[in-house]
Amino acid sequence: MSGPGRVYLIGAGPGDPQLITMRGVQLIGQADVIVYDRNVEAALRWASPDAEKIAAGAPAETSTAQDALSMLLAEKAREGHVVARVKWGDPFVFDSGGKEAMFLHEQGVPFEVVPGVPLAIGATAYAGVPLSYPGAGDTIVLVRGYEDEHDSLPEADWNAIARLDGTFVCYAGGRQVPRVLSLLIEHGAAPETSAAVIYRGTQADQQTRTGTIGALAVTLESETSNPPAILVVGSVTRLRDHLRWFDERPLFGRRIVVTRSAEQAHGLTDALEALGAEILEAPTFRLSPPEDPEAVERATASIDQYGWVVFESANSVLRFLSALRRGPRDLRAFGQVAICAMGPSTADQLLQHGLKADVIVPEQASDPVGEALDAHAPLAGQRVLIVRPDHQRDTLADDLRHRGAAVTDLVAYRTASATAESPEVQDLYRRFLDGAVDAVTFTSATAVTRLAELLGEEQAADLLNTTVIAAIGPVTAAAARAHGIHTAIVADTYTVDGLVDAMVRHFNVK
Repeated sequence: MSGPGRVYLIGAGPGDPQLITMRGVQLIGQADVIVYDRNVEAALRWASPDAEKIAAGAPAETSTAQDALSMLLAEKAREGHVVARVKWGDPFVFDSGGKEAMFLHEQGVPFEVVPGVPLAIGATAYAGVPLSYPGAGDTIVLVRGYEDEHDSLPEADWNAIARLDGTFVCYAGGRQVPRVLSLLIEHGAAPETSAAVIYRGTQADQQTRTGTIGALAVTLESETSNPPAILVVGSVTRLRDHLRWFDERPLFGRRIVVTRSAEQAHGLTDALEALGAEILEAPTFRLSPPEDPEAVERATASIDQYGWVVFESANSVLRFLSALRRGPRDLRAFGQVAICAMGPSTADQLLQHGLKADVIVPEQASDPVGEALDAHAPLAGQRVLIVRPDHQRDTLADDLRHRGAAVTDLVAYRTASATAESPEVQDLYRRFLDGAVDAVTFTSATAVTRLAELLGEEQAADLLNTTVIAAIGPVTAAAARAHGIHTAIVADTYTVDGLVDAMVRHFNVK
């Protein structure tokens, strides 16, 4: 790689991946190298598949570790790379972002800081605890605690904090919280002062404990876990019962497996997360270019020579239109070409790019396609282009040729199966054994087959029948039955939105 490199210090927010800024998403997608902290792995969903991803782990607490990390950023930028340094919360709020930026400045490496939502802001908003409120004081004090294993107490003027007329917020590990509460009482804070402790703020397993500082100091003393926490002290915490919303969403706390490929999972993942679910991504396959990429380019160049184009998947649309944009032509090349979409999701993808399908065939079923196209206009003598992934059956081409069409069968991309030894599959296997999965979603028959292969044909039915299986439509449900898997949810409308709505109804929530 050549050309000037640059480092972007990006705040990913406090946990909920949807809280990252649009600028952060854009830069992560453009980055050649991504260096990311613990707790921000979800932000990698926007990364390019080709990006180098380097886990920085826990925040670097020692000067030696921090210097090594800063040097890594500088070296990658000097090599000409665009580097995304993705950090928890905000880079300049109780974080090493300022130190990393200073190092880059001293080294003459260009950098940019992209703010993120700090934990103190995000966690309290998600818990229904405003940091300020009329009549609740005019002061907000943030104190840095420590999330390390040593439970060190923050250094602060505790006498002044105990007399504070306003809101006190302390970043802390779970075991550190009761010690901070005791310090407040020891320095003169009234034991009946209201407080809230927010664990794993903005994440799907967020928990909030409220009470007085005296009562919480006692009840939390026996806690053995040490999750990241925010301690809020002040009268604003009494508003939670009126302002809570995050943990009352219809799928809050549900652990749901998404089996789509990483490239396709965004829509379903985002929809479920918006309703409160914790997503366990288990892509059963990944996408790669076709064996003959030039065939796609040739097809886009001659698109107006076809009477019909049949898109068999949403990704077929993406790959084909991407190739079209790379060439000298644009959407006007479709002219009078009729378009068929297999499945509503494929039709939705076309609409997002300004194309409306003339025929939409529910789900991935080959036989109705020929009938639908023939009913629209006789196929005899027509040139038809089929755009599909490599794993789809080629029976459609045979059927259309039988009806008199001249068919070009174009493979737009390949799908590579995941392996049973991959960390994601091993983690999922353990979660099934532990009963820690509330539902598994399938949006294609192929995903069912591949997950069954990954889990093992003999064990798949036993494991998957321990939880709720949700299928996007009857063809996918039939594939599950063929593997001995019971499907509790089948969407009435064969789209991602239809699948999500069906899941909400199933779990008896409104």
